[in-house]
Amino acid sequence: MPTPSDAYPPGLSVGVTSSRIAHVSRAARTVHTAILRAFAATGAAPDAAMLAGAVPAGHELGVLLRELHDHDVVRLDDQGGIRAAYPFSGVATAHRVAIGGGPVVYAMCAVDALGIAAMLGRDTTITSTDPTGGQEIEISVLNGQTAWRPDTAVVSVGSDTTAAPAGGDCCPPGAAAVDRCCGVMNFFATPTSAQAWLAAHPAVSGVVLTQQQSLRLGVDIFGHLLDDGPDSPTTGDPS
Repeated sequence: MPTPSDAYPPGLSVGVTSSRIAHVSRAARTVHTAILRAFAATGAAPDAAMLAGAVPAGHELGVLLRELHDHDVVRLDDQGGIRAAYPFSGVATAHRVAIGGGPVVYAMCAVDALGIAAMLGRDTTITSTDPTGGQEIEISVLNGQTAWRPDTAVVSVGSDTTAAPAGGDCCPPGAAAVDRCCGVMNFFATPTSAQAWLAAHPAVSGVVLTQQQSLRLGVDIFGHLLDDGPDSPTTGDPS
């Protein structure tokens, strides 16, 4: 697993989803857990019928989904379907994650992809592409250790300042992460290509992380997201 020596730059926003879930109700937390487990089991966003059994008595699924959406824990589309449940995407992205013994899922961004193995306690294989030239990148996460191809690959993290307030955090307050961060947090074949991409996109405030820093960030954000059940005191009010 990552060690303190793998720390990313000070001030970089971490724990985004795991912090926000602490502010939703226990009932919504129960539905959130069901959503994540459904993604991990099927590779796709669950529909209302699949989630019906996870809704606690006295609650309505639509209300709980809206609560999760309003806290930017999941994102709903215009029809009320699940567009995203970080780290998973309900639509195709550049980041495909093959779960050991399970399906292939799409991740919202590079860091999300790296966090899935720790969140599920399962090995994963990630395939993505360098946005600057389309070179394929593959990362295997086995027992918390990564193997990268090419071995020069890195991750750029940041935010689109046109969709977020100015600041150095990768996901500052103000707009949904899916709009401000996910599209600009990618794998690159080399540090040079990552820096070139950032230079070509001045609206993006970002930094390039090493492989070890990237894994550490993914684990810190998602590694314990499924550890606490809905009765945990960290999951919000008792309703």
